[in-house]
Amino acid sequence: MAKALVFPGQGAQFEGMGKDLFESYESAKRVFLDADEILGYSLSDIMFNGSAESLKETKITQPALFVHAIAKLKAKGMPDDIQAVAGHSLGEFTALVAADTLSFEDGLKLVYQRAMAMQTACDVTPGTMAAVLGLDDSIVESICANIQAGVVVAANYNCPGQLVISGSIEGINQAIEELKAAGAKRALLLPVGGAFHSPLMESAKEKLELAINNTQFNDSKVTIYQNVNAQPTKDREIIKINLINQLTGPVKWTQSIQNMVKDGITEFVEVGGTGKVLSGLISKIDREVSTSSI
Repeated sequence: MAKALVFPGQGAQFEGMGKDLFESYESAKRVFLDADEILGYSLSDIMFNGSAESLKETKITQPALFVHAIAKLKAKGMPDDIQAVAGHSLGEFTALVAADTLSFEDGLKLVYQRAMAMQTACDVTPGTMAAVLGLDDSIVESICANIQAGVVVAANYNCPGQLVISGSIEGINQAIEELKAAGAKRALLLPVGGAFHSPLMESAKEKLELAINNTQFNDSKVTIYQNVNAQPTKDREIIKINLINQLTGPVKWTQSIQNMVKDGITEFVEVGGTGKVLSGLISKIDREVSTSSI
């Protein structure tokens, strides 16, 4: 039975995340202490004691989820027979550390720079996102392409019948009305701070590209399926290009899981966050595979 590790992105955070690991495992405790030192502030204190509201801030959420997942891996150990890894949006950075493509320190620094660049882009160019349920992807894509009020693109292909769109506030509001008229079961705004995975993240992409090109990457020890094209690779140069393009490109999660299954993956192990977000999506993408969490 071929296994893959999968790592969640924003939305999988929760109050008190990681406190149990810190108190129970010396290896996990070391991860949190190292993260605090690398970042220059006590991320662990915010994770253990911060409010749900504080954990929603992009600059906190992204490093928190990254550190939490790596701490879990250190505490529980890498499962046997891992053939592949993948991560949803931010989770792709965690996957790269698990695959030894990035060191923990370099991965955390990139995640923090990504979060800050995205926060700045949100402040400069306001935008938002909306979840669309119950329509074929092709219909959503067609409606987005014809919105006149502003930029609207398909951002997250989460599972069949669940797609997230991203863009300008005016454009998204118009798209919601048109998607409802086209028969969407639901089309609702998400409580996010900006238009992630859309062209409105271009300024953040430029900053992240500079940071990525100044960071040491290794060829991956296991195959990684990346968000922007859902294709497998171990090549560090391809990985870097895809990682840069991820900020303005879509998260092709549905396609990634389908390709992993086609290539022989039968078991998916979710690492980090609540341990349920990606498992739920994967079960909707393919009912034959097994899912579990660390």
